[in-house]
Amino acid sequence: MFLAKKLIGGIIEAVGNIDPGQFVPSEPPPARRPLAYVQANENDEERQFRKVFQQLAGDDMEVSPTELMNILNKIVSKRSDLKTDGFSIESCRSMVAVMDSDSTGRLGFEEFKYLWNNIKKWQGIYKQFDADQSGMIGAGELCNAFQAAGFPLNDQLVQLIIRRYSDEKGNMDFDNYIGCLVRLDAMCRAFKTLDKDGNGTIKVNIKEWLQLTMYS
Repeated sequence: MFLAKKLIGGIIEAVGNIDPGQFVPSEPPPARRPLAYVQANENDEERQFRKVFQQLAGDDMEVSPTELMNILNKIVSKRSDLKTDGFSIESCRSMVAVMDSDSTGRLGFEEFKYLWNNIKKWQGIYKQFDADQSGMIGAGELCNAFQAAGFPLNDQLVQLIIRRYSDEKGNMDFDNYIGCLVRLDAMCRAFKTLDKDGNGTIKVNIKEWLQLTMYS
């Protein structure tokens, strides 16, 4: 019990002096809409993306964690400038969970498009802060990389993230960087949703806490 209290206390201390108002998470994906409405209101670019998505997802128009893993690994395998061991099934389960706004366990078109656009945006930031072009971001650049993505983290929280997502030298490869930002973005969106009066604090009961943390 003492160790648990010490651990929780350390985490609270690491995040306690962060201003959540400075975080800029992405807008959440829109709710699933009737196909007839979507087809009548999509522009040419969105129609083209939907065709690509249908090829990737199949006739059910949904992407499972395994399908997401195969899609992402097929793409990054062609990129020699991005260091990665490949996206694991556990990482992709986590990404599906935090993007799964309608709790189906799979990503529909809007959810996948939201994730895809974020990955493209964060890939540009990753390349920007890969100063030595090693395909990885060094520990000294991670704080600036997170800030460029919209998340100004303090040094203590960056160190916690390094322990969780980086290698023993503190370097973060592409799949861990994306997995970390997907989760960080989702947790910040959830916080802002629950922070009804915008005062930077929320109150949750045990059921809400477990729902928020266990399916992510």
